[in-house]
Amino acid sequence: MKYFYSLIIGLLMYSTQVLAQQPAKHNVPPPLPMREVSGIVKDSTDLGVIGATVSLTSHKDTLKVSTNTDGVFVFKNVKSATYTLVVQSIGYTSTAPMRFKQNDAVPRIIMDPIVLKEKKNTLNEVVINGTPSITYKTDTVEYKASDYIVRKNATVDELLKKMEGMEVANDGTLTHQGQTVTKAKLNGKEYLGGDLANAIKNLPAEIVDKIQVVDDYGDQAARTGIKDGDPEKVLNITTRTDKSVGNMANVNAGAGNDKRYEAGLFGTRINQNQVLGLNARLNNTVNGVAQNNADSGAGAQAGGGRGGQGAGGRGANNGSSTGSGGTTRTGNASFSYRDKLGKKVQLNLNYGYGGTDVHSINSSDAQNFTSLGTIFSTRGSVNNTNSRNHNFRAEIEANLDSNNFLRIIPTLTYTSSSGKRADSLFQTGIIHQDQISANKNKNTSPKFGASVFYQHLFKKPRRNFSIQADLNSNRQHAEQEQDSRILYYLDASETVAKDSLINRIVSRKNLQRNYRGSLTYVEPLSTNTQLEFNGQINYNGYDNTATTSNIDALGNAKIIDSLSNIYDYSFTQARIALNYRYGLNNTSKVRFSLGLTAVPALLSGTKVSLGTSTSRSSFNIIPIARFEYLFSRQHRLSVNYSGNAVEPTFDQIQPVRDVSNPQNPVVGNPDLKATFSHSINGNYNNYIANSKLNYSLNFNTTFTQNAVVRNNVQIRDAYNSLKTETRFVNMDGVYRFNANYSVNKQLNDRKYNLAFSGSVNYNHGISMSNDIRNITRTWTFIERFGPRINPKEWLEVNPNVSYNVTSSDNTLPTSIDSRTNTVALNIDGKVYFWDTWLFGYSASKNYVSGISSNITSNPFVVNMYIEKELFNRRGRVSFQAFDLFNQNNFVNRVINDNSIVDTRSNALSRYFMLRLSMRLQKWSGARGKGGRGIIRRGDGSFMQ
Repeated sequence: MKYFYSLIIGLLMYSTQVLAQQPAKHNVPPPLPMREVSGIVKDSTDLGVIGATVSLTSHKDTLKVSTNTDGVFVFKNVKSATYTLVVQSIGYTSTAPMRFKQNDAVPRIIMDPIVLKEKKNTLNEVVINGTPSITYKTDTVEYKASDYIVRKNATVDELLKKMEGMEVANDGTLTHQGQTVTKAKLNGKEYLGGDLANAIKNLPAEIVDKIQVVDDYGDQAARTGIKDGDPEKVLNITTRTDKSVGNMANVNAGAGNDKRYEAGLFGTRINQNQVLGLNARLNNTVNGVAQNNADSGAGAQAGGGRGGQGAGGRGANNGSSTGSGGTTRTGNASFSYRDKLGKKVQLNLNYGYGGTDVHSINSSDAQNFTSLGTIFSTRGSVNNTNSRNHNFRAEIEANLDSNNFLRIIPTLTYTSSSGKRADSLFQTGIIHQDQISANKNKNTSPKFGASVFYQHLFKKPRRNFSIQADLNSNRQHAEQEQDSRILYYLDASETVAKDSLINRIVSRKNLQRNYRGSLTYVEPLSTNTQLEFNGQINYNGYDNTATTSNIDALGNAKIIDSLSNIYDYSFTQARIALNYRYGLNNTSKVRFSLGLTAVPALLSGTKVSLGTSTSRSSFNIIPIARFEYLFSRQHRLSVNYSGNAVEPTFDQIQPVRDVSNPQNPVVGNPDLKATFSHSINGNYNNYIANSKLNYSLNFNTTFTQNAVVRNNVQIRDAYNSLKTETRFVNMDGVYRFNANYSVNKQLNDRKYNLAFSGSVNYNHGISMSNDIRNITRTWTFIERFGPRINPKEWLEVNPNVSYNVTSSDNTLPTSIDSRTNTVALNIDGKVYFWDTWLFGYSASKNYVSGISSNITSNPFVVNMYIEKELFNRRGRVSFQAFDLFNQNNFVNRVINDNSIVDTRSNALSRYFMLRLSMRLQKWSGARGKGGRGIIRRGDGSFMQ
């Protein structure tokens, strides 16, 4: 028994010792705190270094990441606040180990920028004597503003004119490498409603750090990376960190002869991400004349500006004329506000008001080709139109937490207009008649819209889900009173067959509803690949009511059922896309996307006025193909394919005769198929920094299957007079090709710039005349040479010469082929003297052949101004003279598939202006919180 007790006592003693060695549960230490460490790696030129390897080590961590396209790196789940960093990148000297001891209680650490030094190359054959001014990123071309020298108090538009591939017109429109830029942003956010002209003509060049031209696929694509459709070109201005806080105000006023006047006010407050902007302008202008570069003091550059496009081509014009005369009075104001409403919510607010009173004078000659012969038309019009519009847009962004983001955008637009118009139309050829008419009209159009976007980021990097819903309602009400007289002539003689008087009221009410929903999901497959899903549905509903009433001699109105058109229809289209994407790694030179999009669609509706209904469905498979090769950060090649299916409109498939316009009845075709377009876009860009040489090539080609083609058929009415009836057919063989190139060479530290550019356009169009197919082939070639010469700070000379050839021919034997040639000579410049005086000038001489009405009218347009700077260059007084020889009388030629239209300008363009302006501004640098450095995103926005 004593052995048994001894064994029990021994076990108890052993258990006590074991338990004593284990700590109690309440003494278990808490888990180690985790933190996020982020920063940016830059080179000596302040550009983010892409693909740099950043290593973080401590007694608890061994982590390694690569910097993204903006040079930013992020470490998550860092255990220790004391760590060592080492940064390495090809072409740069690796940093020595850097030891940091941070506050252990801070969950998110943002470090000061880390600057890498370029590694010196000891080979004699390689000499680096310049740093890149242009960088090509995904969907972005970036210019470093500090490399382009402008005078003190210059504005952004003057800075843009120095940059390779940029074309800035006097009205503030911007073209980059042959493509139009449509909108302006400041530090990644829409500025003053996106008004490009006001942004670049008022913001000072001295605050600009980078200029970015972005292919913008929309807000959803910007956050998810899933691209759908075609992008628009957007200009993004990023401010310098040391000049990202400031205030400025511009005020100007001017008066001239013939009651011409102008006044403007521009003010802005910028404090990093906080922006307040106000712009207001009132002026009257001459239609069809190049406008004054009012805010920079430069004179108007009539006669085509830089490049003088010349007559001819699809929409091309001779000089700067728009083909209209008369005057326009304009008043507009806009307000922009952006700021944080809390730690997580940001508001971006834009409101704009605009009003115009237009008195325009137009005259044109046209030739319309048919299989029976040619219709010659001479048209004239005098129009007075008053329009008013309001635009409101609010953007509310909420970072709900680190993984969830919400954006809500309400919009409101209201447009109203009223006018009176007098027209005359004289037709000869196979149709011989005169039309004299006077019309009154008024229109209102309120539009409401809302967009909601939500995105969720999963724990797995790059895996994300998003959903977006868009709702828009547009209600239009238009009423037109027609008072016209039509004289029908007997054949080619001047014998009147019928004198027809018409007095009618046409009332139209249209309601358009658009509902769109989209869903995206991204699944990473590896560090360099991912799978993308994009599903969306788009519904468009239309309610249309057009009633025509005859007015009798007593002024009573009676509805005419045969001339009225009441119908409603809807078009619903879904898009389901699955896409494989390669090339997400910053070091990858090859990037591409491959996938398929399924597009089912349904078109249905009812023509109430005729009691007919239509319902039809379609299904298309569209491939997705994008390819990009990055030779370097300054050298890029990209090719994209896109396809698009478009259903015919409801009125095009109605098998009834619509005679709401008796002079042009329309008959639909229920057998029409959906039109399918294949489009291929390519871009090649290269910038050689050492040589300061930039060249680019862009092209686009589109092939259309089952194009909906108008078949114009001449029929005889009850008076045996010919009129044109429109019918519709599907036809293949419609395609077009256009390409443009740009070559810019900077010399002698950018004091001289040689700029070559050109374009070629070919359009193979198809039309029908009396069931006979007509092919129109139109070629346009444009070559330009425009050096910029700035040998001294006080002298600027910009000569320019361009040559434009446009030719078109038709297969119809009755058609008339066209060929126009334009040589445009232009020069503009500035001379600064006595330190505060400025003399500016522009002149153009065009030589046009091929337009009979313009053979003896090759205008020589000269503009000049003299300016005195006051108050340390803050104020200016200038006297401007426009079109000294009063020769701004151009012809605008437009070539369509079965017609040629020449529109003459009746502008009285010689006038003089005296202008006063004042610019006040003060700028300082942004500061990080708690003494930390400033971290910015690639679009210039500040991380706060």
